[in-house]
Amino acid sequence: MKTIKSNTYARLCDHVREIALVQSIESLLEWDERTGMPPAAGPYRAEQMSHLAGRVHQLWTDPRMAEWLAELADSPLVADHDSDAAVTLRELRRLYDKKVRLPQKLVEELTRAAVLGQQAWAVARRANDFEGFRPLLERIVALKREEAAAFGFTDSPYDPLLDEYEPGAKTAEVSRVLAALADELVPLLTAIVNATPRAKGAGESTRKTSAAVRAGGDSALDGDFPLDVQATFARLVAEQVGFDFNAGRIDVSAHPFCTQLGPHDHRLTTRYSQRDMTDAIFSILHEVGHGLYQQGLPPEHFGLPLGEAISLGIHESQSRLWENLVGRSRAYWEWLFSQAQHSFPQALTDTTLDEFYRLINQVRPSLVRIEADEVTYNLHILVRFELEQELLTGDLEVADLPDAWHDRYHHYLGVTPQNHAEGVLQDIHWSAGAIGYFPTYSLGNLYAAQFFEQAEADLGSLDEQFRRGQFAPLREWLVEQIHRHGRRYSAADLVERVTGRPLSHEPLMRHFRRKFGPLYGMN
Repeated sequence: MKTIKSNTYARLCDHVREIALVQSIESLLEWDERTGMPPAAGPYRAEQMSHLAGRVHQLWTDPRMAEWLAELADSPLVADHDSDAAVTLRELRRLYDKKVRLPQKLVEELTRAAVLGQQAWAVARRANDFEGFRPLLERIVALKREEAAAFGFTDSPYDPLLDEYEPGAKTAEVSRVLAALADELVPLLTAIVNATPRAKGAGESTRKTSAAVRAGGDSALDGDFPLDVQATFARLVAEQVGFDFNAGRIDVSAHPFCTQLGPHDHRLTTRYSQRDMTDAIFSILHEVGHGLYQQGLPPEHFGLPLGEAISLGIHESQSRLWENLVGRSRAYWEWLFSQAQHSFPQALTDTTLDEFYRLINQVRPSLVRIEADEVTYNLHILVRFELEQELLTGDLEVADLPDAWHDRYHHYLGVTPQNHAEGVLQDIHWSAGAIGYFPTYSLGNLYAAQFFEQAEADLGSLDEQFRRGQFAPLREWLVEQIHRHGRRYSAADLVERVTGRPLSHEPLMRHFRRKFGPLYGMN
């Protein structure tokens, strides 16, 4: 009997690996769509993606999956709750039970609408044309309401969509955590806005030379940064923190992202601005964080739960950790700044490290999420988190979204977009049907700060290591504590296991006060 059940387990795993194989082809098509597909290919790409999504759904809902899972429910393989087989079967049962609730037609329609929606969004954003984009967004929101109903929910239609990205999370609990964060963030932001930035060196000039602050606060630097040099420098930055280019690459896209196309194929994208190299550098560090997580997952489990990330919040914690807690630290630039000056002499030769550090850590309300500073970033997320809940419940219609966006930005950040491109059209997520995704960014910030505190407790001064260009200790700690476990633990369990306490907003607030207090003369 044990041998028979072992054979059943092997058949189940082979079947799920086949699903991963098809999904990897789907990911490759999506990567191509966002990096090099000609515009005229869009409608047929939607058909290709819809077909593959339908095939994946058929494989997930294959009646044999139910038979295999039922047969293995009382197997000796699951006697040890923490064994690889027990973890795999628990997660596959959870996923199967969700997938069978979705009609095949709905899955295909969601995929088709998302592909067409992303293409329409790219055009609408360039043209600042919300009305042209509105019908497709209305279609996507209607389909997401249908999806939430198919999954079923008790408290909020947002719950099952949030669960797709952050398994086990509930809207009410995420709202509570983010509200607690906002309660301390808003007064801190007010204090910073009313404070005077403090120079690092006594009596040092605060001249802005070639690294002047751009009007509107949308960017840190304004100079001449050749695009080809930026591409070389971005690759150097990724290599130095440990990204393996034998199993990855960097390309250009309208919206930076990271995707995994196989156990040894990790794709990053960024975008470049001739006037400001920090846009590319920080987006690369962000996407490298995602890439390092994927490269740290056990490749022998690719396609199975033990080879997959726990949640998008944990995934985002890795990107925000490398982008902000490492990449925006003074210690990191004490090591890297001379290399940046050598690469961009025309723009940076007359800029001091102190000036540069202040410029990349300016805190002020702004309009664009991906260009926001660490302090205000989570307020951008709150706007989206609230609005997409209202879209799902029907309390907000798509036609009224721009006005609601403007009102919410004025409420939380005291700024109002002048056009849709810097307002409601700035993000790709809703056009891709990714409703429920946005709060994982703030969860990632919270997880990142809590993990970083624990890493420093375990490894000693991380700043001292960064000043020497030593990133391997932190990277290896993250692999050992987080990456290698795949989905063995839930996000909540992992945080307690690694840090000894539940998720809290307090580590992030301690980081903000420790960093921005001295910068803004509040200590």
